Amino acid sequence: MMKDFEVNYTQVSGGEVRPYLECLADLRITVFREFPYLYQGSKDYELKYLDVYTKSANSLVVLAQVEGQLVGASTCLPMSAEAKEFQQPFLDKNIDVSQVFYFGESIILPEFRGRKIGHHFFKLREDHALRSLKSLKMTTFCAVDREPSHPLRPKGYRPLDVFWNRMGYQKQEDMKVSYSWRDVDQENETQKLLTCWIKIWGAENETV
Repeated sequence: MMKDFEVNYTQVSGGEVRPYLECLADLRITVFREFPYLYQGSKDYELKYLDVYTKSANSLVVLAQVEGQLVGASTCLPMSAEAKEFQQPFLDKNIDVSQVFYFGESIILPEFRGRKIGHHFFKLREDHALRSLKSLKMTTFCAVDREPSHPLRPKGYRPLDVFWNRMGYQKQEDMKVSYSWRDVDQENETQKLLTCWIKIWGAENETV
C-alpha cells in the first residue's frame, strides 16, 4: 500500500500557463498512452495543442504535485476558445457555446489514483467556470469511444462512467466529437469518435 502523501495544487491561467507547458506535454504523453486513448504523442504536437490555454484569460490549468513531482493535471477553458471540432456537437444542437465551459484532460499517474485527486480537479474546474462565465449553462468534457472487444483493452478495465455520473455528468450518446490521432499500435493517424458528457447549471448556477 502506498504511504500517505500530501498533494499540493497550483492553479494558473492564461499566460501563467506557459512555464508549465513542457511538463504538461510530458504528462499527457505518458498518461494518454494507456487504454482507452492509446495515444502515440509527440512533444511538438503537444506544445502546439496546449498553447490554447496560454491565449485564453479564462483558462485554468490545475497542477497536482507530490514532493515537487507533477503527478496530475487538469484543464478547462470557455468552449468559445476551443477548437471547432469540440464546438461542433453544440453548434449542431443550436447551443450557444459562449454559455459552455469545456473541461479538457484530467490526468493522473497510475500510482496516485484513487486518492480523490480527480474529485478535486472537478471541483476546482467547476468553481472556476462559475466565476468566469456569469451566463454559464453547462460544463462538458468528452471521452473516447472504444469497442469492448478492442485487442488492447486491459483485462479488468473499468471505464469511469460511474465516477462521472457521481460528479453530476450525463453521457450524451447523440453528441460526438470527431478527432484524429495516432494509436500506439498504428502507423498513421485515424479518426476517433468521442462522446460528450454534460452537466447542466440552472439560472442561479445550481445543478438541475
